[in-house]
Amino acid sequence: MWQQLIHNQMLITALAAWFLSGLLKLPIEYIITKKWNLGLFFAPGGMPSAHSALVTATMLSVGLYDGFNTAAFVIAFTLMMVVLYDAAGVRRQAGYHAEKINAIINALLAGDPISGEELNEVLGHTPREVIAGVFTGALIAISIWLFWH
Repeated sequence: MWQQLIHNQMLITALAAWFLSGLLKLPIEYIITKKWNLGLFFAPGGMPSAHSALVTATMLSVGLYDGFNTAAFVIAFTLMMVVLYDAAGVRRQAGYHAEKINAIINALLAGDPISGEELNEVLGHTPREVIAGVFTGALIAISIWLFWH
């Protein structure tokens, strides 16, 4: 079983895209904020979108290895579109809502009527982060395919 997993180029591509895009977040965040945030590797949000890179690399590697005219490619493409929409749409809006709720809680806390815990405001991605994730995933998928092919 492990032998099959180790030689599964599509799985290796997907994992490499997820890992490398998560790793890329660290120096990019440092360049922007001048602070190292190692927790960002596993956190939602950030540049590039690891979710976008993962599903793009998976979709493209399915097409490259199994063919673009297969049911597997259609499923991978559909999954990619849902994840990209969710990353830039639904999750981003949830982040905006968290930001507003935190502002309300902070205003209320200034008068100390209640106590509350701040919500995570970085749930989704900007369109730029999603696009960067797509390009990262595509670059990794094509690179691995060229290496193995």
